Amino acid sequence: MPKPALLGVAAAGLFIAALDAYVVVTLLPSMIADVGLTIDRFEQATPIVTGFLGGYVVAMPLLGAYSDARGRAPVYAACMVVFAAGSVITATSGLWTFAGLPWLVAGRVLQGLGGGGLVPLSLALAADLYQGDARTLALGAVSGLQEAGSVFGPLYGTTIAALAASAGGWRFVFWLNVPLAALCAGGLLLTTRRAAPPSRPAASSIDWISASLLGVGLGLLVVALYPDDPDHRATSALLIPAGIASVVVLALYGRRQVHRLEPLVPRDLLRSRAFIGAAIANVLIGAALMVALVDVPVLGRLVFSLDQPGSGLLLSRFLVGIPVGAVLGGWLASRSSGRLVAVGGILLSAAAFLQMSTWSSNELSLQIGFARQADLALAACGLGLGVVIAPLTAGVLALTRGESHGLATSLVVLARTMGMLVGLSALTVFGLYRFHQILGTPVLTDPSLRARVDHLQRLVAAAFLQEYREIFTVAAAMCALAALVMVATLGQRLRATAIR
Repeated sequence: MPKPALLGVAAAGLFIAALDAYVVVTLLPSMIADVGLTIDRFEQATPIVTGFLGGYVVAMPLLGAYSDARGRAPVYAACMVVFAAGSVITATSGLWTFAGLPWLVAGRVLQGLGGGGLVPLSLALAADLYQGDARTLALGAVSGLQEAGSVFGPLYGTTIAALAASAGGWRFVFWLNVPLAALCAGGLLLTTRRAAPPSRPAASSIDWISASLLGVGLGLLVVALYPDDPDHRATSALLIPAGIASVVVLALYGRRQVHRLEPLVPRDLLRSRAFIGAAIANVLIGAALMVALVDVPVLGRLVFSLDQPGSGLLLSRFLVGIPVGAVLGGWLASRSSGRLVAVGGILLSAAAFLQMSTWSSNELSLQIGFARQADLALAACGLGLGVVIAPLTAGVLALTRGESHGLATSLVVLARTMGMLVGLSALTVFGLYRFHQILGTPVLTDPSLRARVDHLQRLVAAAFLQEYREIFTVAAAMCALAALVMVATLGQRLRATAIR
């Protein structure tokens, strides 16, 4: 089977899983209603999100390492089976008395486990199939498709649920995953036995304990840091117990990493300045990405007075730029210096965030030619963050041999994911603090109640606007710091040609 077709089959499964990562954004109200939760208990639905994220993070080091030993295709097929099983459990939530919220969370955890494994597997498959400049382009294409799935996930969920209202509504969205997963898994297995030859003598050579400790430790960190009631606190109610458990588990992993003769993550990789720089840059990029994902739609509702669809449409300008940037970044890096492309992309995002830090309450009425100024800034911000993805991934793969591509791509995605998580928690802390500090205790002396309400609304909108201006400035600084890290640590010709 031609390489592009083989990679296309794998990427199709990744696209389906990416759709489901964000499909709950629009389906969540209907889902929680069908498992017995009411809108005033909405915070109890947080495990539906954290369950997916936790499974997503846990799966990456485990399945990335396992695919290095057993080949990409069998592990990919197993991931699709787990993802389909999770989809079935999710789709049947609320149909029986025992299938309540815990049942729904279990389904989302399984979906996360299967979907999380597909990310490093698809990227590693691209690295196995292509070398040199073609590898960077392939990585950009795969990353672009993954990001496109995230962009269209909410719209996909709403559309399918509406069209299939008589066939289960939101449940049909998850039932549809079963035949799609079967097609992707079967297609890959029928065309090739293994996408890459095994590089270890047997599955027993995998350090399962280390991979499990790393995955579980990071999964517990997700539970500890993800805000379950962001209007009142910045982290989960389980911050202390889950945080302590995470520290203990990660410490056990660190001990094994230090003392084992063949640790899970090769010591040469951890001693590499380029790898450390790429990891730090990915954490910063993930945090900056979360700023836009969280703040832009909230800004649309609270400052620009948009409804929920309008706020989502405003964010779509940013989201569309990411997959376009991922493909463009892979293409540019295959023809020039990967470091130059990565630094240029993140500086573009920094400039866009700086422009966003000057937004006013009438920003959406400002035009540059035929386009709104805000739309151009959001598109440029997303484009820059997308451009960085392929060069950084290719740079890490260039430091590893083919037998470690699965683990290497896992580490790249994990760094960005954990950056998003830490960014979300820090963003909530800073946002709550600055909002109350800026607003203070308003003194309203207006003659009528209506005038006082209007005055308070203006004060609240002004406080939110000032808060978000400051957050966008912080995001610009994080992007600039990521650029400095890349300049200082990455090779002049950051290309995927160092190690075959």
